[in-house]
Amino acid sequence: MTTMVDVARRAGVSIATVSHVLNDTRPVLPGTRQAVLDAIDELGYTPNTLARSLVTSRTRSIGLAVSAISNPYFTEILQGVEAGALEHGYGLLIADPHDDPEHERKVVQLLHERRVDGMIIAPSAAPDALLSYLGQHDVPTVFLDRLVDPPGGSGLRHDQVCAENTGPMASLVAHLAERGHRRIGLVAGLPGLSTTAERITGYRHGLAQAGLPYDERLVAHGDSRAETAEEATHRLLSLGAPPGALVTANNAMTIGVLRALRDRGLSVPDDLALCCFDDFSWADLFAPRLTVIAQPSKEIGATAVRLLLERLASPHLESRTVRLPSAFVHRTSCGCSENAGHPESPEIPRKGPES
Repeated sequence: MTTMVDVARRAGVSIATVSHVLNDTRPVLPGTRQAVLDAIDELGYTPNTLARSLVTSRTRSIGLAVSAISNPYFTEILQGVEAGALEHGYGLLIADPHDDPEHERKVVQLLHERRVDGMIIAPSAAPDALLSYLGQHDVPTVFLDRLVDPPGGSGLRHDQVCAENTGPMASLVAHLAERGHRRIGLVAGLPGLSTTAERITGYRHGLAQAGLPYDERLVAHGDSRAETAEEATHRLLSLGAPPGALVTANNAMTIGVLRALRDRGLSVPDDLALCCFDDFSWADLFAPRLTVIAQPSKEIGATAVRLLLERLASPHLESRTVRLPSAFVHRTSCGCSENAGHPESPEIPRKGPES
């Protein structure tokens, strides 16, 4: 079995230098570092991660807690997290909190008990117990997709990364209004999530920009789930004056909306125009093709890893929130032709912390 001693001999350095390269415990000259890495590669050396963790108090592992891992949006985030972690020599332990606050608290504790160095979490709509645990145990944490405000005195220093929500949602609504629609419905997400609140705000901004009144009857919560969104769509379409256009607030709910429209024999966009928040791999395969807001999912995941590693290196950093731009992907479900131009997203004032 190849040992650190063998690596040190091959590279012509001390065992301590090999240790510093493996554990990032001290700066090493680039040429020396490369010599050690070349020796590791040539000899096929595999570090003993258990022994190393006992020395460094680090396991080089990250706990990832995201709900609905089957959701394509979170699947792409997972790919970004995995790539970022692997690039820096970290492994992942993954758990699904199922958007349930009690289960969320349990799975995070289980990850912590497995001595992960830090955590990346998409929090539930009621994360008080989660925040209390993280603060009590001083767990380095990055929240992704959904922003949280830790309660005063929690002691939690955390970072956050998400996509822009308000302006992009407003652009979908404004675009439908430009197409002549005056009753635009919204199938909103789970109440209590920051993404839900910000996208509702964007919906209202888009209406205001178009000079349209806000009508709360045109907003139905699909709770970020296909089944609930299907029910919400039926409620909207059963109004005395139903909407002529719909905006869905995430890709899972888009599936539920399309089921409801199919059940009623309605055609998109001839009977009802449709725009969606979230792109997904088969959105371009529907007939018509779906006009959407595409979030930078993989970049969100990779950024979460970067923020976490920076916090591990400097635990006393001030909390940071990073917002990444979303893109308007113009297709045909909004009622535009295939060769229509791509509208620009309007500049919409937004609130909340930004980096």
